[in-house]
Amino acid sequence: MAPNQLSSGDVLADRRADYARMMAEGGDFTGAAELIEQALELAPGWAAGWFRLGEYREKAGLPDQAADAYARTASLDPEGVFGAPLKLALLGRAGVPDHPPSRYVEQLFDDYAARFDKALVERLGYSVPQKLKALVDTQGRHFATAIDLGCGTGLFGVEIRSGVNWLEGYDLSRNMLREAEAKAVYDHLGQADLSLDAEASGLFSDDRGLFRADLVSAADVLMYLGDLGQPFRLARDLLAPAGLFAFSVEDAGDGDGFRLVQSMRYAHTEAYVRTTLAAHGFSLTHLERTVIRMDAGAPVHGILFLAAA
Repeated sequence: MAPNQLSSGDVLADRRADYARMMAEGGDFTGAAELIEQALELAPGWAAGWFRLGEYREKAGLPDQAADAYARTASLDPEGVFGAPLKLALLGRAGVPDHPPSRYVEQLFDDYAARFDKALVERLGYSVPQKLKALVDTQGRHFATAIDLGCGTGLFGVEIRSGVNWLEGYDLSRNMLREAEAKAVYDHLGQADLSLDAEASGLFSDDRGLFRADLVSAADVLMYLGDLGQPFRLARDLLAPAGLFAFSVEDAGDGDGFRLVQSMRYAHTEAYVRTTLAAHGFSLTHLERTVIRMDAGAPVHGILFLAAA
């Protein structure tokens, strides 16, 4: 969510916040922080304002004070819409959560949906849908039912449609689902939360049963989850015997486990993914390291996986 789009409810506070934003745009983050502090004296319960104060202090080189502001945000925003728990973890004030607040991810992509394709594909060189489709194609199979988890605007759905009889797409963001619907490639679209168990996830509603798919995909969605146990359980519950699970992660390099990175996404090691796949009854078929997109002019390295149930 963009905090500068949210009013404090106090005209004078909003005016000071606008001046603060202009100072920040000019590179004066210390001055911006001082002005937003004045706004918060008038509107002390303004969660978005506290989050913006945290951002200004962080950019001004004041991490401890920034963490104080993010902690105040978290106390005022129990649903975690602003992602303050992630900021606190990155600043060392809290442990890394197993997954971000669902409302944070939902709001992030609701805000991003209308410009998602243009920003990701044209500006950041995003290529995971094509690369993941090529990995699936190595199996030479046509699929009766495919389920696209975290389908977003439908970029992977467009790639896989010709090889599928029935295609379902699920995402946490309703606005992303509307963008996917406009592409007219899915037979069914629904809202789902991959951090929840099968019953609560939304993947099995409307009498949509277990083991109904022979392909499950998760293209660039698992970086919004740390612990992959739950999404892997969901994929296993969706797949028929010998079904395929195709997905991507951001590469955390050597070692084991996962880590939260500065982008407020998660990166996973190959060893962690291998172990978690095996623990949930998958056998790894193919693995490919690649650049998945650009970020601030630098390549973001990822790993594509294909596993069999």
